[in-house]
Amino acid sequence: MRGHGLAGENPDRTELIEKLGVDIDPELLGLALTHRSYAYEHGGIPNNERLEFLGDSILGQAVTVKLFRENPDLDEGELAKRRASLVSSVALAEVARGIGLGEYLLLGRGENQSGGREKASILADTVEAIIGAAYLDLGGTEATALVLRLVEPLLGDPDRFGAAMDPKTSLQEAAAHRGAGLPVYTVTSTGPDHSKVFHASVSVGELVTAEGEGTSKKQAEMAAALTAWTELTSRRARASRG
Repeated sequence: MRGHGLAGENPDRTELIEKLGVDIDPELLGLALTHRSYAYEHGGIPNNERLEFLGDSILGQAVTVKLFRENPDLDEGELAKRRASLVSSVALAEVARGIGLGEYLLLGRGENQSGGREKASILADTVEAIIGAAYLDLGGTEATALVLRLVEPLLGDPDRFGAAMDPKTSLQEAAAHRGAGLPVYTVTSTGPDHSKVFHASVSVGELVTAEGEGTSKKQAEMAAALTAWTELTSRRARASRG
């Protein structure tokens, strides 16, 4: 069983490397996975924030170029909307969950106990840090290829662009299209005031119920809404195929 960001761990990252498709230098990969809470508890060792800063730039450039080249008929406004969707915390957190990134994070005890492995902001920041690490170790070409592999699932589903940016509105529209009432949200929170985790549940009549988490009420509701929207649209697609 892998570690959970506690002192003395030496997690096996073989599966993560396979999912990423790039063999990043172990030291750089470890740094990319090191959250500031873990760094603080271990004597102020380096954390992944500088790599995150670098990776954010690489991510934005790679996505911008791909969208520009592959969508010659889209105007600047629509291109900007799609780019913002792909690099949003909601989208990157979804990418992170798809590769099981949460279990590899190096978190401090408090962050770990308060659900840090599922926080969209932490997951998204770590994805960017990994991209930054790939750039430093392997260069721009490999880092760009990594970005495109990670966002490919979102690129292949254009409807998710609007949903990832504004999942609550997208869910409301999907509910109205099916003749259902407005989505109903319930939000609770756990943890101390300085490090709360919000848990949201949303239901659309009898059609679907979904949950989400985040570091704010809004973020948790957005995560729940995106999950519910995905389920509703998946059902519609399956029904149309059937």
